[in-house]
Amino acid sequence: MNEPLVSIIVPVYNVESYLSPCLESIQRQSWRNLEVLMVDDGSTDGSSAVCADMAVADPRFRLLRQENAGVSAARNAALTLAGGKYLQFVDGDDRIHPQATETLVHAAEAMGADLVLSHFYRVDGERQAVRGHIKGERLLTRQEFAREMVKAPANYYYGVLWNKLYRRSIVESRGLRFEREVAWGEDFLFNLEYIRSVRLVAAVPRPLYYYIKRPGSLVSTQATLRRTIEMKRTTFDYYKDLYQDLDLYDEQKAKVYRYLISTAVDGLTLPGEGVERRGRSAAGRRAGQEG
Repeated sequence: MNEPLVSIIVPVYNVESYLSPCLESIQRQSWRNLEVLMVDDGSTDGSSAVCADMAVADPRFRLLRQENAGVSAARNAALTLAGGKYLQFVDGDDRIHPQATETLVHAAEAMGADLVLSHFYRVDGERQAVRGHIKGERLLTRQEFAREMVKAPANYYYGVLWNKLYRRSIVESRGLRFEREVAWGEDFLFNLEYIRSVRLVAAVPRPLYYYIKRPGSLVSTQATLRRTIEMKRTTFDYYKDLYQDLDLYDEQKAKVYRYLISTAVDGLTLPGEGVERRGRSAAGRRAGQEG
């Protein structure tokens, strides 16, 4: 069959030592019809040079440079130029399975899904664990997926971008972009907005992404708590709007409110993260959920 074009967006900021394995994992994809938009968000290390070398070596890779403006601005810049039928996101310090794109696209095409999500590997040094939530291979309606999501609203599986495949037509028809003013968790908010236009969601139980835990900047517990509370309040509003839109709010109201209340009892830090946070620029930020 003809392979639809997939646009892979890679925000990059000061990840020189991780970047080559990331880009090489994309280059080795079994799905060959790719355009890879690498956005250097004002890196001060050798990240830009690594991207430039890849762009010379493989014409499917394109380097965009911008002044440091954060992960949302980096992704938005790439979205403006993306031309693929599907969108995939990879962080510059992670890696993807050689068959990641092929597996996600085949699921979308075979099942008519508007969103595909997979399990992933959480890699911490020598330790590697599979993370996910929906069991088995499933095709869910938007309402069914929303019911699954509210069971674990703080799970990376639902909140992040990088274990998913999106239809660009939906992103463009809704005018979806990442909110630059949101300090972190912008990917979760993007997902909640995207789901409003989804008809079917395909869940793939195979782990296809390697989320690499790496040493990063430390912030105080107070700062972490403040960002956690702010993000949960914002996410609560998005959740409420989504479930009202799907006529599920009365049914799921208790779970949605439980998510907000959990701010006060979740150990005062992000689930599974303690007080460790990454840098505040493009590739350094994650959504406020852990698998």
